[in-house]
Amino acid sequence: MSTLHLVPADLLQRYHVKEWRNATGVLSTACPTEWIELQEVLRQFKLLKSEVRIGGGNRSLISRRIDAPLYAKGWVEKVFKNKDPFFDRDLNNFRLLFDLRAIQVGIIITRAWELQEIFKSIGKGSSYGKATTHHERLWPKVEGGGGGGCPVLTFAIKPENFIDDGEAAYLALKVKVEAEKAAKKAAKKAGLLKEDEEEEDEE
Repeated sequence: MSTLHLVPADLLQRYHVKEWRNATGVLSTACPTEWIELQEVLRQFKLLKSEVRIGGGNRSLISRRIDAPLYAKGWVEKVFKNKDPFFDRDLNNFRLLFDLRAIQVGIIITRAWELQEIFKSIGKGSSYGKATTHHERLWPKVEGGGGGGCPVLTFAIKPENFIDDGEAAYLALKVKVEAEKAAKKAAKKAGLLKEDEEEEDEE
């Protein structure tokens, strides 16, 4: 019996939501604080055109903006765009941690394939191709037992979250990102940047 009825209607309008092993019910009853926190982050999120245009490799601005409020609350990594094998890694981690009784449910926030048309329209279609992570590639892995016995709850960002925040926002963001890259390059040259703090540049 599905427990997706526990997902608020406003979130269902903005995200494709799927669950494995009644994950919504497990999260809402066993981890009610985390369930409320997750809803808050999902409601606040907007997919900004400026950030899509900027990109950012495997740790895009979009991923960072989803991650930041969750990290602040003690959560761990969520992936918006990465190579498909990372789903296998995440699901295997869920399985292992669940077997060790370290977690009760695994959550993945990714994107819906419908966003591809938007990405193509702004010249970023190749950056978010079929080989990268999206909901339609995730669920065959979940249903194939990739997460073992761990309940899994997934949210796929739908086009309803997309906002064109304008050319001025893009230009301002571009200046900011380029300044951050320059500062990071200088810090690396001076030996002030640890290797694990480096992030990949956009493909």
